[in-house]
Amino acid sequence: MKLALFRTCWGEQRSWDVVIDEARAAGFIGIEARIPNTIAEASDKSRLLRDENMSYIAIALTGGGVIPRQSASLHDHLDDLRQALERAIPMAPRFVNVLGGNDRWPVHLQAEFINAACKIGREMGLTCVFETHRSRILASPWVMLDVLPLCPDALFTADISHWIVVCERLLDDPLDDFIGFIDRVHHLQARVGYEQGPQVPHPGAPEYRHALSFHRTFWQSVWESQQRRGYEITTMTPEFGPDGYLHTLPFTNMPVADLWNLNRWIGTEEQRHFATWNQER
Repeated sequence: MKLALFRTCWGEQRSWDVVIDEARAAGFIGIEARIPNTIAEASDKSRLLRDENMSYIAIALTGGGVIPRQSASLHDHLDDLRQALERAIPMAPRFVNVLGGNDRWPVHLQAEFINAACKIGREMGLTCVFETHRSRILASPWVMLDVLPLCPDALFTADISHWIVVCERLLDDPLDDFIGFIDRVHHLQARVGYEQGPQVPHPGAPEYRHALSFHRTFWQSVWESQQRRGYEITTMTPEFGPDGYLHTLPFTNMPVADLWNLNRWIGTEEQRHFATWNQER
């Protein structure tokens, strides 16, 4: 199995060609970014991806921005998904990472959304994968474990940092058994969270070594599962980001670190981690 790193475009204001050049130099083979707002923009970026020989993971947000409109219904979210997938088709994404639904929905409604979204994706020739994210479906690991058996065909993107914040602890108790979920993870978003936040100031800082170790153990458990499932390539997107995730100094709002340096650090470390794991198997 091979590790394919994707660069996040979250918080990136520069053009994709600049981002792609930096990503390639750091050993990333593609980018993960939101689906453009228009067909014309999607077509332009599709040409760029082809010219640069870069792979693409699409992100579809439904029901509003990262925080959904609370009034948006199940049908509103599914309509948004259809429209987003239509725009994604010319970009030929490897798969579509869906940030969908609402954390206030009961389990049966979350499962209904996932199953309907999977069907829509299949009809449009795209694979939908569902992300664990606060404010959205699957915001809690305990909800996920209830949803899982109701969605037998669904695959997931694991961003475990969100669950750590929700539960206010590293999920390393002997009773924290997530093997059923791990066996359905398709994609990893590699951000290191801690008990009081979704993003440590720097993953290499010694004061956060326990949080880093927990995440790396979880990521490796996904690789082991994917190997058993016959995956030839595992995908990972280092996803340190802005918007209150990146720590800043009081009064000045100056960031304590550079986002690209953080994501490049994770990418480099996980390439080493993966290589060591591969050799020891």
